[in-house]
Amino acid sequence: MIEYRIERRSGISTYQQIVQQTKQALRLGVLQPGDKLPTAREVVEQTAINPNTVLKAYRELEREGLVEPRPGLGTFVRRSLARPEAAADGPLRAGLAGWVDEARTAGLDREDIAALMAAVLDQRFGAGAPAAPHTSTGPADPAEPN
Repeated sequence: MIEYRIERRSGISTYQQIVQQTKQALRLGVLQPGDKLPTAREVVEQTAINPNTVLKAYRELEREGLVEPRPGLGTFVRRSLARPEAAADGPLRAGLAGWVDEARTAGLDREDIAALMAAVLDQRFGAGAPAAPHTSTGPADPAEPN
């Protein structure tokens, strides 16, 4: 089951953090269709947030067709966002893990790596633009533009 972690100083609303963390779990295969999400009460006990915040997040996930409430039973995952290319044992993840290890060896900390990744993603996809497949045969260095 997913455990939500709320960053109160992140600048991202609490309900949006729940939505984002749920989507990330769906993308990574942590949550699968049929899995039950924690009840609002469980999330409140774990995070000390308002139950209405949890319900708002779950309603948004429901509107997006990702979860479905089952009266008297809870809220269940309806569909996955996982892609085989992003599998935990796949070559893309292994390559990224190797790159992160290299960055740490070079002296970068978590925030440095996150900032660098965000900058490269913004460069490749445009800030705020939806992700699109990258089909260029340009440079392999993620810091160089195509």
